[in-house]
Amino acid sequence: MKIIIFGCGKIGRTIIESLLDEGHDIVAVDSDRSVIDEVTNIYDVMGLCGNGVDSNTMDEAGIEDTELFIAVTGSDELNMLACFLAKKMGAKYTLARIRNPEYNDESLGMMKQHLELSVALTPEKLVAKEIFDNLRFPSSVKVETFSNRNLEIVELHIGESSPFAGITLSELRKKYTESFLVCCVLRDGNAFIPDGNCRLEVGDKIGLTASRTEILKLLKSIGLPSKQPKSVIIMGGGRISYYLSKMLLSSGVNVKIIELDKKRCSELALALPDATVIMGDGMKPEVLLEEGIDSADAFIALTGKDETNILASFFVAGQTMSTIISKINRSDLASTAEKMGLECIVSPQQTVSNVISRYVRALHNSVGSNVETLYKLMDGKTEVLEFKVSEDFKYTGISLRELSLKSNILIAGIIRNRKPIIPTGNDVILSGDRVIVLATGHFLSDLADIIQ
Repeated sequence: MKIIIFGCGKIGRTIIESLLDEGHDIVAVDSDRSVIDEVTNIYDVMGLCGNGVDSNTMDEAGIEDTELFIAVTGSDELNMLACFLAKKMGAKYTLARIRNPEYNDESLGMMKQHLELSVALTPEKLVAKEIFDNLRFPSSVKVETFSNRNLEIVELHIGESSPFAGITLSELRKKYTESFLVCCVLRDGNAFIPDGNCRLEVGDKIGLTASRTEILKLLKSIGLPSKQPKSVIIMGGGRISYYLSKMLLSSGVNVKIIELDKKRCSELALALPDATVIMGDGMKPEVLLEEGIDSADAFIALTGKDETNILASFFVAGQTMSTIISKINRSDLASTAEKMGLECIVSPQQTVSNVISRYVRALHNSVGSNVETLYKLMDGKTEVLEFKVSEDFKYTGISLRELSLKSNILIAGIIRNRKPIIPTGNDVILSGDRVIVLATGHFLSDLADIIQ
C-alpha cells in the first residue's frame, strides 16, 4: 500500500517505522529539511521537503495514486486542511491527528463529514483511555479490551512471591477454578506461546485472557489487589491529564493534579471544577508528600519529560504500595525503567502505532474477516488481533483441534452473542463470532492467515 505521511515528529516517525515493518511504500513529507534528511538516513522511505497543503508538493509525492494520507503535524487545522486537499487530489483514505479538546465528538463528526476525513485521531485521548483501563486492574501491567470489554487480556509480572512461580500451566488449570488462559510468556526478552508443560518462572511476564469478572476473581484468589482506586494523583497537566481526569471524575474518583505552570493550572481549574489542581513541582519530594502521595490509591506521571516521570515514579514507589503508571515515550528508557521495577508504562507513540496498524490492515482485509482491534503486547513482540467473522470464512463449524494452525499462533478467545468463550479443542468458529488471535512472528491481516 502506498502511504504518504505528512509530519515527521515523534508520532510520525513511530508510524513510519511501524508501517515499514509491514512492507508498505512510504513517502515522508515535512517542511523542515533537517527532519527529512534525518528520516531518510534512518528509514528506507522517500523523503520530500515541503508543505502538505501545497498542491505542487502533493503532486511530487504522488498523491493521485495514494491509498492512505496521514497528517500528524503539530497543528490540528493544518492536518485537517492537508487531508481535505489530499482527498480532492486523489487520496483514497485520509487520517488526521486532532489534539485540541475543544473539538468535541459532535464537532469532529461534522468535520469528518464535510472534509471527507476517514479517521480523526486524538492520541492523548487514546492514551488516557489506556491508563483508565489499566486502573481498573491495579495489579496488572497492561490491559487490552476486546468487543466492548467482553474479553480482556492483561499482562502480569511473575514476582518471587507470586503463587504462579514454579508451576506448570497444566497444574495452574487444576489449582484455580476461574476460566482463563495463559496465552503468552515473555522470558529473557523472547515471547512465546506456552503449552501445558510450560513452567512459569520468576521474572516472566505473562499474557492472560479472560472476561473481566473472571480476571477479578483470579486476582483475588492469588492475593493480588483488585479494587479500583478512589483517589488518584496526576503529575503534569497536559492534554492526557485533562482527558484522564474527565474519565476518572465521571467514575466518582477523587482527582488531584500537580502542575508547575500557573497559567495551565488556571485552565485546568476552569475546565475541571471537580478536580483539585495544585501549582507545584512534582519532582520535589516534599510537594508529593504534602499532597498525600502516601495515602493515594494511584500515582500517574504524565509530564512531557520521560526522565522526570521515571524519577518521580521511583520516588513514589519507595513511599507507597499504590498503583504507579508512567508515561515514557523513548523505548530505550521504557525498557530500562521496566527492568528497574516500573511495571506499568504507557507510550503515546505505541498507542497511535497500534491504532494506525489496525486501520491499515483493515483496509487490506479480504471478504472473509476483518481486523477490528490490534494491540502489541510483550514489549511489542506479540500481536493480539480481533477479527469479525463473516459468512464467507471457509473454516466455520470445524473444531479448533482439527484446524491446522501455523506455528506461534493461538486462538485466545471467541466472543459469541456478546458472551466470551475461553476456547478448547472442541470449540468451533461460527459466522458472526469475534475471534481473538495471538501471534508472534506473523503478519496477519485476515483470519484465514492463521491456517497452515
